[in-house]
Amino acid sequence: MDRNDLSDLLDRLLPPAVVDDYCPNGLQVEGRSSVRRLVTGVTASQALIDAAVEAGADALLVHHGLFWKGDSGRLTGYRRARVARLIGADLNLFAYHLPLDVHPELGNNTQLGRRLGIERSGSLDRAGLLAVGDLPPKPDGATTLGEFARQVASTLGREPLVVGDPGMPLRRAAWCTGGGQRYIEDAWPHADVFVTGEVSEQTVHVARECGIGLVCAGHHATERYGVQAVGEYLAQAHGLEHRFIDIDNPA
Repeated sequence: MDRNDLSDLLDRLLPPAVVDDYCPNGLQVEGRSSVRRLVTGVTASQALIDAAVEAGADALLVHHGLFWKGDSGRLTGYRRARVARLIGADLNLFAYHLPLDVHPELGNNTQLGRRLGIERSGSLDRAGLLAVGDLPPKPDGATTLGEFARQVASTLGREPLVVGDPGMPLRRAAWCTGGGQRYIEDAWPHADVFVTGEVSEQTVHVARECGIGLVCAGHHATERYGVQAVGEYLAQAHGLEHRFIDIDNPA
């Protein structure tokens, strides 16, 4: 596939204008003009870039790219090393942040919800960053917070931070992957549990005082699935070779 055609396709699939973001979405570093092999991953770290080069990738698609509002704009230190490796390998870098979070089918929120068995019924905000849905009922009653936390640990492969009574019955969940802890106040009137990646000190107090269960399962761990879904879509619909490479991150 021609690089520019892939860029246009991704911009249609994950339109940057769909949500106000604080980074450039789309092609961030231009590489070779023809793309046959695509590697996807969460963050454009040096380890992922090196792994993509070693895998013979023509393009790397990530959720967290290289450039963010507020950065100095200087390509020094580790930033220079990352860009130098990309340019030296003639490797294209595509990055989609919030547009990837909110996509109704391939996005991080929808993909995480499916893996946790939550039937998404909508969003609690216009952008689609705060998802809401029902937990599957059990024959003997509602799932408890303790049971749900164990399911999250098993699915994501890491123990989440959990706040609340383990015996608390759960029927409805709200969630936002990554650094979505600020949405807990929007979630609590509509859900029994709020799931996100990161936790802030004040988030714990809000959860306790509002009586909502809180499950924080890691920024990286909750955002591995959207970029994989996009890569799989491109492989199936457009014939690209696709490989997801997970660079472990406990945060």
